Amino acid sequence: MEPETGVRIHITGIVQGVGFRPFVYNLATRLGLKGWVKNTSAGVEVEVDGEKDILDIFIQKLQDEAPTLSRIDEFSASFRPANGFSSFDIRHSESVDGAFQPISPDVSICPDCLRELFDPSDRRYHYPFINCTNCGPRFTIIKDIPYDRPKTTMAGFPLCPDCEREYTDPTNRRFHAQPVACPVCGPQIWLETKDEKEKKDGDEAILEIRNLLTKGNIVAIKGLGGFHLACDATNEKAVTELRTRKLRVDKPFALMMPDIETIEQHCFLNDAERELLQSTARPIVLLKKRPESTIVEEVSPKQGWLGVMLPYTPLHHLLFADSIHHSLPILPPLVLTSGNLSEEPIATDNDEARKRLSKLADAFLMHDRDIHIRCDDSVARVFTHHSGLDTADDHQKTIYPIRRSRGYSPFPVKLPFDVPQLLATGSELKNTFCITNGNYAFLSHHIGDMENYETLRSFEQGVEHFERLFRVKPEAIACDMHPNYLASIYANERAERENLPLFDIQHHHAHIAACMAEHGLNEPVIGVSFDGTGYGEDGAIWGGEFLVGDYKSFQRASHLEYFPLPGGDAAIRKPARTALALLWSLGLEWDTRLDSVAEFNAKDLVVLQAQLERRINTPMTSSMGRLFDAAAALAGVRQKVNYEGQAAIEFEALADPAEAGMYSFGVASGLVGVRGVVEALVKDAATGISIQKISARFHNGLAEAVREMVAKISAETGIRPVVLSGGVWQNITLLGRTLSLLRKDGFEVYIHREVPTNDGGLSLGQAAIAATRLRG
Repeated sequence: MEPETGVRIHITGIVQGVGFRPFVYNLATRLGLKGWVKNTSAGVEVEVDGEKDILDIFIQKLQDEAPTLSRIDEFSASFRPANGFSSFDIRHSESVDGAFQPISPDVSICPDCLRELFDPSDRRYHYPFINCTNCGPRFTIIKDIPYDRPKTTMAGFPLCPDCEREYTDPTNRRFHAQPVACPVCGPQIWLETKDEKEKKDGDEAILEIRNLLTKGNIVAIKGLGGFHLACDATNEKAVTELRTRKLRVDKPFALMMPDIETIEQHCFLNDAERELLQSTARPIVLLKKRPESTIVEEVSPKQGWLGVMLPYTPLHHLLFADSIHHSLPILPPLVLTSGNLSEEPIATDNDEARKRLSKLADAFLMHDRDIHIRCDDSVARVFTHHSGLDTADDHQKTIYPIRRSRGYSPFPVKLPFDVPQLLATGSELKNTFCITNGNYAFLSHHIGDMENYETLRSFEQGVEHFERLFRVKPEAIACDMHPNYLASIYANERAERENLPLFDIQHHHAHIAACMAEHGLNEPVIGVSFDGTGYGEDGAIWGGEFLVGDYKSFQRASHLEYFPLPGGDAAIRKPARTALALLWSLGLEWDTRLDSVAEFNAKDLVVLQAQLERRINTPMTSSMGRLFDAAAALAGVRQKVNYEGQAAIEFEALADPAEAGMYSFGVASGLVGVRGVVEALVKDAATGISIQKISARFHNGLAEAVREMVAKISAETGIRPVVLSGGVWQNITLLGRTLSLLRKDGFEVYIHREVPTNDGGLSLGQAAIAATRLRG
């Protein structure tokens, strides 16, 4: 028999709140090893004694058989003399000054808990808060680390004897599952209606909510990261009423459907989309709508796509369950949209919801498990594209994030280098912030559009929470160089107050750096950054940019030709203004046959022309987003919008995939010209060419212009890697055609896969740039 030796193991990554300690305990027990395991705020520590061969097996199995929800980032093992342990124990958690650990996002209900939820013999039968170490809330209930029950919003629910027994049994899957509870000791649900005739809770409350939904009512449902507003997605009157109450005119609503079979009745699905829908993150997935779907047009006006998610909490499953509602009609697909007025933060607190949502909802399904940090649903799509390989089937399917929040945040992005402790405050629209520590970049949950005090307060609370959780005291702050963004004002004021270095980061440089960081690139790239608005170094509004650079610096190699934007934000809200400004700048006639011209009366046309001639509140722009708006308006798609990107989204939706023709942008001058495309588009529109063909020709022409400009820049610089980032690249038609052309030319092209290509990923790029500059 070999003499015993010992080993000390340190593990970091997502290793807390995912069943890692019971996994270690059971593995050690099975192999006959003695010692201990414990959580610290620096990770998981393990000490064991045993024969060297058995310890080698133990070390290997720790890495190969780790729990599904865990992610090991660093694993170190150092052998030492045996300590003479007599048993294997799970020790109490320990706080280490200044240390931190990544935290698991909230996780959808696991198959074991789902089975117990509908097992009449189980003590958690129909219990809306059933969970275990493999599922349930994490990020939204944690107040501090180490991740233990007293530091979560479950602290106020003492465990009953049965739950205590499971919680303390290392062989039970609920061992140290911090949200663990049951109907005896845990949170409860109840119904609140305006007449308050009688209180209903448990199954009765769910039954009544379902009854209200099938009758066309709008109800507020408290979820994991905040309240949702729900209604019948097949009821035109209910959906229209929800839009009226929420002040959301056309922007698409998200849907929840009970299962994959129902989704397939309404949407086309491929294997990758099916897998994404069923992943533990359970995001909203954009899916192509079937023509025969009974989902009303008002859910997603003038689009061929639906944003759909599956149930991800026990409560969602109970709402759709026939075992409770056998006497009622089958619950149809539901609109499940954020519980707020348009552009406000999602409501999280019960009293706050009663106050803010009382005019929006006919009833409330409440519960008493507090939400510590709000967290909206994530949104993603599957992007099918050509890999560029010469194979029979070269189609790749890539997950393309649009909003990174519940199920993903605060999961970190690993950077290609160690960075100082920084705070990057993001942009104005689709705001997220980012903090860094070590080689981790912690991108926040979705904050939203920073256009009001309520959203600013949500941002500030989020920053405070992340800095506490991840033990960050910023050494510097990064922000967008636009001086009037609320996030930039916060950054400036805090940097001055705390005497910290402040880095103003150019918007499109940050977009490119974000994509570089998530791919671990550390070399010069050609960055093609297309979006709606970004403050340029010359004071103009940029947005059609070809940059050459790295994290440290960039050069503007080319851009879309400048054109005027009369009224600034007024032109964004009314693309017809942008369209006429574009025509005026090119010396082209305002043809009365064009819908954009017909949108104005004679007096307004005179005023607009005077504004353009005198340059009154008329900034110049190279924005590709605004060019899309103008093209959509000139083609007759839409003359005014009520949400960001609406005209461009509807323009893309109409593109004829069979059309091979293209408009010529022209890059011979060194800039991406607009005269050729505008003249051809206006001619086609005036002569009755279909909008479908016009849209396709515009997209085809722009993809070819990108190919030509990238080839030109590469020939001049010798740089081959190409990065595509910015909100316009959410346009899958443009993205697919551009990728195909660039890859055929042999370029290595990088697109976003971890963070959104829109401004939701911008803070990651700001942090990477600031870190590089801070290090000199």
